[in-house]
Amino acid sequence: MGGRMDYDNAFAGLKVIDLSGGVAGPSCAMMLAQHGADVIKVETPHHGGDWSRILGRTYEDHSAFSLYGTLGKRSLAVDLKTPEGKAILWRLIKGADVFIEGFRPGTIQRYGFGYDAVSAREPGIIYYAISGFGQTGPLAARPAMDPVLQAFIGIVTENKGEHDGHPHRIAISLIDMFSGLLGFQAIATSLYVRREQAEKKGRYLELSLMQGGALLSVIRLMAHHLERGTTQRTSMPNGVFNTADGQVNVTMVRPRDWQPFCEAIDQMGLLHDPRFATHAARAENLDELYTVLRPVLATKTTAWLSERLTANGIMNGRVNSYEEFLQEEQVAATGIMSWLDQPGVPEPVPMPNIPGLPPFVSGTRRAHAPTLGEHTREVLAEHGYSAAEIDDLFARKVVGGR
Repeated sequence: MGGRMDYDNAFAGLKVIDLSGGVAGPSCAMMLAQHGADVIKVETPHHGGDWSRILGRTYEDHSAFSLYGTLGKRSLAVDLKTPEGKAILWRLIKGADVFIEGFRPGTIQRYGFGYDAVSAREPGIIYYAISGFGQTGPLAARPAMDPVLQAFIGIVTENKGEHDGHPHRIAISLIDMFSGLLGFQAIATSLYVRREQAEKKGRYLELSLMQGGALLSVIRLMAHHLERGTTQRTSMPNGVFNTADGQVNVTMVRPRDWQPFCEAIDQMGLLHDPRFATHAARAENLDELYTVLRPVLATKTTAWLSERLTANGIMNGRVNSYEEFLQEEQVAATGIMSWLDQPGVPEPVPMPNIPGLPPFVSGTRRAHAPTLGEHTREVLAEHGYSAAEIDDLFARKVVGGR
């Protein structure tokens, strides 16, 4: 971290103030930290800090959500409802390059740190606001998390269970994570433009999870609109099939895959069955085709199917658990995962390495998820507070942590 700008530290020397919580805002700021920026995470000293720290199972100051979202940052715990806390934030903002907030629309203005106020003091700042439904409109004030937006956008409607026909959310925080990357690219490209300016001019950026989810879903969104809610079914068998010892996913999109598929599963008779002999016929009789195929595939092992399908150029993959994925030889061969020690966590955690950056190494700043207020004293001292002033702020519970 820090040092001269290079490919491993594209944002070296940049200062980022991160007031966001949850996943979308923090993951955006985390990417800035991974690329060398000094990201100061500002969170309340009360009620556990950033609420992502208490999502799901917790490990002292962390959950899986916060282990990812705080990686490479420094944490300062300060009560922004106090005049002293506000004064601390203004000191942090001085000389900052990026300001990130994720409060409900209107909240940051009530604290006194809206874009107009911040940019008046730091005209060159890139100010980024992330919200659920956007800063304006009838739903702007509503709280929202990833599952709510999956439902609102239409993702849940499309993700119906095969056996129960009921809409289900997708378990991963896909809108949050995608929105985090969208925010990162918006900030990164803004910084790229700003560095060419003689007189640094900042800008206001905003993103909603609603917009991020819409972009994530754009192909299906367009297809459903153009086809009036009923997307074209493929005329090839696709999806997850039970096998003799597990499940396998088969994906085919080209009509010419049909013959090699039949050869792979030893069902050459299907080629001459009039119900399935042509592309159009298979589309017309797709449900019947599944009825024929499922019991056939269920008699074969996953390895047998995978080997033969792969040899015939048919895309397929064993249906793994996350643990099985981590044990795959391909994962080890490509070096995409690092295993990191983190405070309060009883064992190393798997962390995918970030493309374009060196692998994570336990114990380094890039690979460390700070505890709540871990850097409070350090950051305050850097911003002109004396040891006695810092002790007083701790005593009056304006700040917390270390």
